[in-house]
Amino acid sequence: MTSLFKPCLGRTLVLSLFALHVQAQAQNNVNRAQTPELSTITVNASADASRQGLLPEYAGGQVASGGRVGILGSLDNMDSPFSVNSYTSRYIEQLQASTVADVVRHDPSVRVARGFGNFQESFFIRGFLTASDDIAYNGLFGLLPRQATAAELAERIEVLHGAGGFLYGAAPSGGGIGGTINVLPKRAGENPLTKLGVGYGSGGQSQIKVDMSRRFADDAAGIRVNAIRRSGDTAVDNEHTRLDLYTVGMDWRGERVRLSADLGYQEHKLREVRPNVALKAGLSALPDLPSHKRNFAQPWTYSNEETVFGTLRGEYDLNDSITLWAAYGMKHGKEDNQLATQTVTDVVSGKTTFSRFNNSRRDDVKTGELGLRARFETGPVLHELVAAASLYDHKEKNAWAMGSKQDSNLYDPVNQALSPIAFTGGDLGSPALVGRTKLTSYTLGDLMYLWDDRLEVMLGLRHQIMETRSYDYGTQALQRKDRQQHTSPAAGVVFKLTDEWALYGNYTESLAQGDLAPTRFNNQPVQNAGQRLSAFVAKQKELGVKYDNGSLGGGLTFFTTTKPRGVVNDDLRFVEAGKDRHNGLELSFYGQLTDSLRILGGVTALDTKQKNTGDPLSEGQRVIGVPRWQGSLGLTWDVPQVTGLSLDTQLLATGARYADSANAIRVPGWVRWDLGASYQRKISGVPMTFRASVENVADTTYWASVGGYPNNGYLVLSQPRTFMLSMSAEF
Repeated sequence: MTSLFKPCLGRTLVLSLFALHVQAQAQNNVNRAQTPELSTITVNASADASRQGLLPEYAGGQVASGGRVGILGSLDNMDSPFSVNSYTSRYIEQLQASTVADVVRHDPSVRVARGFGNFQESFFIRGFLTASDDIAYNGLFGLLPRQATAAELAERIEVLHGAGGFLYGAAPSGGGIGGTINVLPKRAGENPLTKLGVGYGSGGQSQIKVDMSRRFADDAAGIRVNAIRRSGDTAVDNEHTRLDLYTVGMDWRGERVRLSADLGYQEHKLREVRPNVALKAGLSALPDLPSHKRNFAQPWTYSNEETVFGTLRGEYDLNDSITLWAAYGMKHGKEDNQLATQTVTDVVSGKTTFSRFNNSRRDDVKTGELGLRARFETGPVLHELVAAASLYDHKEKNAWAMGSKQDSNLYDPVNQALSPIAFTGGDLGSPALVGRTKLTSYTLGDLMYLWDDRLEVMLGLRHQIMETRSYDYGTQALQRKDRQQHTSPAAGVVFKLTDEWALYGNYTESLAQGDLAPTRFNNQPVQNAGQRLSAFVAKQKELGVKYDNGSLGGGLTFFTTTKPRGVVNDDLRFVEAGKDRHNGLELSFYGQLTDSLRILGGVTALDTKQKNTGDPLSEGQRVIGVPRWQGSLGLTWDVPQVTGLSLDTQLLATGARYADSANAIRVPGWVRWDLGASYQRKISGVPMTFRASVENVADTTYWASVGGYPNNGYLVLSQPRTFMLSMSAEF
């Protein structure tokens, strides 16, 4: 795949030299009472060459003043009947983030976990799991790498809080119930950019980065190129990671036509990375925490992932009030790994067992969207009408093999020779089709503005059709075929009490895929591995208040959401058992406290319960892995006495969670404290930025997450104190 991609990238770079710098246009205010015309555009670096463009940064520059709200487009926070945090490239750089997870973990409604038995990033959003498969890339699902996505490709990383079925459509892996993460790609800005960077971290992790952009053809076209190599050992003993990323983003603007294209390649290799820790069935306590510097991975474990992805997007203005758009994306992903999750069998001695597990996977995704946006008046009401149709087609090829059980220990790991294969599913050398998912939807929505824009009402419908097929790993015989459809209503309202205060609420439904049966459970193969439960309808109700005085913003939100749940039963079959109900209260804040002090953070309280499970031990108990509260606080101080010097601190806190459905195994909460500093100045006329940060300053050991797959309570150990240094220069 690398040999195919690099010539393609090279040709793209050469061709782009003859094309492409749209001068950024910013949207002027219009007198809506006088004309229904769309506002004129001046430039901002636009993530999709759209008429709306990117919304400006909010005071302090860590978040934007709003974000993309699915098919509704970009909305200012005070105009949106939903809650969105849009983290800027400036904030991403401040954190020295390596992946998308390093950014969204600072959202008060998000906590980061791992996939079942592997190193895939997954996310608890409002207590509901969302896999990395369900991250959107400029509004389209399924295009980014599955295990982890480098943060450097993002101009903005947006977190929509709450069910996103109406706004984005059904998430391909069944996520999107608690929220949607949307990554916006980088575009060439108004000024030429040549930025070179190097960095170094604990254990010997080094990196080099290049970020370049230019505009051409009287600023009508632009190109932006990113290249990254990150490689070396980490702060954990014997752990080694490597990531290579290459992306090209292009855009072009005519008088009525706007086009953009993105092409990306990421290769991610992990060697002897510390695995997850499962608990043997029947245990009712936790083992003592091992040293978080200690690595209990087997030396022969690895994970290799290679992904090529791309998108095309275009808009055409029929007139001043109607715009058509189309978007298309493709991905080919290749994964091969050899894993060994540890299962604790004795909490006193720390004795564990593991089974060698090999996995080979191929993913091919094609997805697209067509839409129309129109603006018109009916009497005193201004309408922003949107209609769209979308299609998602995913073919998954997979094969696996498992070895016999072997022994080790959390506190005194035993390196074992690679065991022979005992169980297989398919051919690792040539994985065959095991699943296909086709999602089709048709959407109609209307944003209505009344009373000089003090009242906004949203009404919408999305008709979704979900077709899934599961095939036997060995014979490829069709095991299950499912086709379901549902029309999901949506409604929202915003009422501006004053210029600074607004009340809002929404009701949404969405059709989502059922949970996917894991390949194994407690080191035993699951009988219906790879099969999905039936699709389900999730329902959300949300009420809140928002505040924005131009320097400080925030909100307080109450929500309630339900979804069906899946469990592995005593017969080692994955089945549906009841539902999970989540009630929550979110408090968020952001902005500029003073001329030199910025703030970003919030607190989320969660009341989660398992309902109608049929099991008296789990009925009414809390959902696995979800705390009663979690929060984050970030402060950044621009030191007045030293021009260019900024100091920042980040505090992350999570309450206690449970590792089993009966709530017998309580996992203590944790607090992580990070520190950072940056210094900007010109050296020989060249703008330079120096950054230093320390994650987990107190070197605290804790179980960072509990479960990253539905109703599995496996544990992930925290990272030790980690230092990072970087330097960049702009030419």
